[in-house]
Amino acid sequence: MLKVGVLGAGHLGKIHLRLLNESDKYELVGFFDLNSENAEKISKEFGYRFFSDLDELIKAVDVVDVVTPTLSHFEVAKKAISAGKHLFIEKPITNTYEEARELIKLAKEKGVKGQVGHVERFNPAFRAVVSRIENPMFIEAHRLAEFNPRGTDVPVVLDLMIHDIDAVLSVVKSKVKSINASGVSVISDTPDIANARIEFENGCVANLTASRISMKNMRKSRFFQRDAYISVDFLEKKCEVVKMKDAPQNPDEYAMVLQNAEGIKKQIYFDNPEVSPNNAILDELETFADAINNNSTPIVTLEQGAEALRVAKGVIESFSK
Repeated sequence: MLKVGVLGAGHLGKIHLRLLNESDKYELVGFFDLNSENAEKISKEFGYRFFSDLDELIKAVDVVDVVTPTLSHFEVAKKAISAGKHLFIEKPITNTYEEARELIKLAKEKGVKGQVGHVERFNPAFRAVVSRIENPMFIEAHRLAEFNPRGTDVPVVLDLMIHDIDAVLSVVKSKVKSINASGVSVISDTPDIANARIEFENGCVANLTASRISMKNMRKSRFFQRDAYISVDFLEKKCEVVKMKDAPQNPDEYAMVLQNAEGIKKQIYFDNPEVSPNNAILDELETFADAINNNSTPIVTLEQGAEALRVAKGVIESFSK
């Protein structure tokens, strides 16, 4: 069991504390939070040990789990890595791409592993179809949320859209060629609604929309590739694969067959892969423990987290062009 300490005991931090405490891959040593009043309350209620000294907690563990506000990520992560500790850090990895690159360099020097909390990679619906997403050429994603004051200190791109940016980057095996985006501030000082068109060098286009002032919640992505359409509902945890193959000479009378202008016939097949229920946050934490124990590559590396941040920042910069 790996000794782990959590930095930050806010809404998400409390979830991490509970799951790490229940996991048989970690021994929860304790947590640190700047709000000592809140920390004492949590410690009393759940029995987790509260460390009033950050350095003392880092010294006592093998793994540091950073669930603090984004602005503090770089400072605390640098301390943890410098002390030779493995690092799990919530998304976005840091406030700036330069900070992320510095953490990556330091982690290599210290020989420690790092993983970024892009939890949608562990969504059971996405996991059920990700192996079938092969060379997609058009991707459309909608991530809409009802208004919640928590998270409005950052643009909607870093709050919500970055989930879809990371998912797209994980399946498109090509470099980003160009980004065109627009964003509108409605209730916050930073954009609350954003749309981005990301073009890749291989010709793939991703059209992403994010809003945090929607009347309803939605988290859907659609992937179009040659002879297949794949949809993922991250919220309802459902997925669908629609495939097209050359139609047989004598198709079944109930078969769906399309014929183009050249007379080529294609048959449509519906395939709904089985979605295995899971706790995505627990999975991301436990697969990180496996990566450390087996000396393997984490599922969402620091480099991948940095690239998602770089593209997200490119979207934000495009607003002003």
